Amino acid sequence: MRNYHSQPQTLPARPPPTTAPPGGAPHRLPLVPGHPAPRAKLGFMQHSATPYEERLTAPRSWWLISFLVGVSFALILFPFGTLPILGGLVGGTAAAAVVASAYGSPRIRVVGDSLIAGEAKIPVSALGESEVLDPEEARAWRTHKADVRAFLLLRAYIPRALRVIVTDPDDPTPYLYLSTREPEQLAAAIKAAREANAPSAPEGRA
Repeated sequence: MRNYHSQPQTLPARPPPTTAPPGGAPHRLPLVPGHPAPRAKLGFMQHSATPYEERLTAPRSWWLISFLVGVSFALILFPFGTLPILGGLVGGTAAAAVVASAYGSPRIRVVGDSLIAGEAKIPVSALGESEVLDPEEARAWRTHKADVRAFLLLRAYIPRALRVIVTDPDDPTPYLYLSTREPEQLAAAIKAAREANAPSAPEGRA
């Protein structure tokens, strides 16, 4: 995918200073006549109204499989005595558990003005409409409907997915395919982030 860079953010303006008269409550200094009160420039400082984070963890059955892998190693080393059996059981189980944990480590997050999917970071301004895929449609987009140019964050043990259109004309990636257990919430978070970070229209001059 195209390498994107986050856009600079504008810091909010500081409030007018205050003074505290002797023995009295603090009050704001009077403003200069003809000058309006300073306002914070929100722009891209607005954040998603629906923050989202999900880790694509492997199902619990994979941990049982990890133990069975350890048992198989122990059986292979059975002729060599008790110590090799224990070593095979512990070592095989640990190795399989590390593989299962690493495979289920990718995260999907909506942070500020960006969608982070695994190692990819895409500004929401480059994304269009989202399509929630049920298990049947998700299988189709993983197989005969798939585009070789698409970005896929795929985990076969998660049956549902979200397909997000890429609208950036300079990016050859047509869409993102994201395996997710909560596609509706992810689609809502992307939409909220896109709306919150949309540049405001310039004010007309008097």
